Amino acid sequence: MPGSGSRLISVFPSPQELGVSLAQLVVQRAAQSRAGAGGAGDGARFSLGLSGGSLVQLLAQELPAAAAPAGPAAPAHWTLGFCDERLVPFDHADSTFGLYRTHLLSNLPIPESQVITINPSLPVEEAASDYAEKLREAFQGDTIPVFDLLILGIGPDGHTCSLFPDHPLLQEKEKIVAPISDSPKPPPERVTLTLPVLNAARMVVFVATGEGKAAVLKRILEGNEENPLPAALVQPHTGRLCWFLDEAAAKELTIPFEKHSIL
Repeated sequence: MPGSGSRLISVFPSPQELGVSLAQLVVQRAAQSRAGAGGAGDGARFSLGLSGGSLVQLLAQELPAAAAPAGPAAPAHWTLGFCDERLVPFDHADSTFGLYRTHLLSNLPIPESQVITINPSLPVEEAASDYAEKLREAFQGDTIPVFDLLILGIGPDGHTCSLFPDHPLLQEKEKIVAPISDSPKPPPERVTLTLPVLNAARMVVFVATGEGKAAVLKRILEGNEENPLPAALVQPHTGRLCWFLDEAAAKELTIPFEKHSIL
């Protein structure tokens, strides 16, 4: 698999231990990003992209405490975006931003002006264009936004963000944000980052927990398929690729990985 030599696979005893280490990694990367940019001024922000699903609770439980100490890594210096979003109102149970707003952002003081969201009242094509414009503004006009850290989930079918197996969006090369109106998972209308953005990131961390992910993880991490699953196409060009798994998700792996002990 291209780029597989640069990936790190970390396996934790349970989702709790994984969540603690993930929160520590976010804060560590925030500090490194700020230091690398000189650490001063509003322009030196840490850019973080989040996915939804089970990640919401993992981060809500651990990230506020990890980010609480004052300093250059403080959330006041973060810019937060979302790797994909369902085209539903923010108060809908399917809204990724809505879930983060309720469970995480109420305890994590990121300025509202630095949280980049879709406009769910727009038609899906316009919502995607609007979100792309907001990202370009936040990233000072960069053709492709370069996130300091993207945290991605993975579905049992190997999808990540709203990039699904055999979908035409896997071939997208120009757009940084794409609309999807035929998602095989409800709701059908979504807005998603594209592979060019995912592969431009300075670090990508995939998070997977539970036995239900074991089979697809073996395909992605050990297979060499002619038609790779979407998550296998995430191979950052110059950034780091990490996998954070619990033991249940990693149970079928036979390749080497870094095993973490109980806290």
